[in-house]
Amino acid sequence: MTATNPVPAPSANRPRLVLRGPAVIGTLLSDAAVVLDGAVVAYAGPQSGWTQAPDDDVVDLAAGQVMVPGLVDLHCHGAYGVDFSRTDAAEVRKAVSGLHRAGSTTVMASLVTDEPESLLRQLGVLAGLAEEGLVAGIHLEGPFLSEVRCGAQDPRWLLAPDLELAQELIHAGRGHLRTMTYAPELSGADALVELLAANGVTPSLGHTACTAGQAHDSLARARQLLAGSGNAGARPTVTHLFNGMDPIHHRAPGAVSSCLRAAAAGNAAVELIADNTHLDPYIVAAMFDLLGAGNIALVTDSMAAAGLADGQYRLGPAEVLVQDGVARLVSTGSIAGGTAAMADLVRNAVGAGVDLADAVASAAAVPAGVLGRGNELGALVPGAAADLLVLDESLVPVRVLRRGQWIS
Repeated sequence: MTATNPVPAPSANRPRLVLRGPAVIGTLLSDAAVVLDGAVVAYAGPQSGWTQAPDDDVVDLAAGQVMVPGLVDLHCHGAYGVDFSRTDAAEVRKAVSGLHRAGSTTVMASLVTDEPESLLRQLGVLAGLAEEGLVAGIHLEGPFLSEVRCGAQDPRWLLAPDLELAQELIHAGRGHLRTMTYAPELSGADALVELLAANGVTPSLGHTACTAGQAHDSLARARQLLAGSGNAGARPTVTHLFNGMDPIHHRAPGAVSSCLRAAAAGNAAVELIADNTHLDPYIVAAMFDLLGAGNIALVTDSMAAAGLADGQYRLGPAEVLVQDGVARLVSTGSIAGGTAAMADLVRNAVGAGVDLADAVASAAAVPAGVLGRGNELGALVPGAAADLLVLDESLVPVRVLRRGQWIS
């Protein structure tokens, strides 16, 4: 599958923008220069390695500020009052524009389990926006999930893997369906993984009550199939590790144990919702210690309430009540997505004891790699998109640059 909307060429009509100050460029450099030529990065590194041109527009960061690459969210169901599962293109544009301003300069739109007709319709809506470059692709969270571990997924629409329906969903996505969450214990899951990999869709294990052995075999097979599809670096992902899975137990290790082993070996990337609601901060820090930042993708799993106040919202077919920033299904009380932004997750991870450069890598470079766009997104390197956040001393975004344009 080819990349959606590759980075534009450098601009020949305006001066280069040069930002000087601390920056996360792989590691934290205290005396960095980031040179932006239109919509692309021309240079990023020590100031000693940069030669100023006569018309460069040089800006020095304020004390305490730091530059980081634009953040990449792989798992986002909506924000600012908009639910991607039940809305039109204009509303999605409004929500994604807000997410961009908040620091998620690249967003993959997620759909929850729903009736097939609704999924097919929304895939078409989002595919059009992916063709515009507004979203980086589409993630389907279902419908081939375990009813036992459905979480906020509507059990009415959960199905065993149906290859005919799966092919319809892939077709409706017009090449922009990038990941699909599935439960490996369901009958037909092996064939589903083969179909996904053959069509450039990353299988993402999740919402499952499978055994450790089932998870191990499915992740290994998915890795093998993805590697054989022509992208040697491709690997399966794990949808919000720990959430939607049986707790690990020393006599019933379940999916979590296999996901940890696969990620530690570099054979899978695990999503972590580091919003201090889905996961305790200690678990987040422990995962970085055990797995390494390069095997972790921080995700928001955000829903319509993200960016707004407490109240009543929707997540696909379900009604959700948000109190104190925590979203729960009205019907069951299950956690129903997140309300944090990607920048909040970086700040929370650092607050838990994670190194800033590691937190940024998991919020930018790793998810960009999952999208197959690691050379153009998620890092401040020459030739990459000019996506950049300026964070203050509290790691709150104060300015956001997307594709070479200040948007916040």
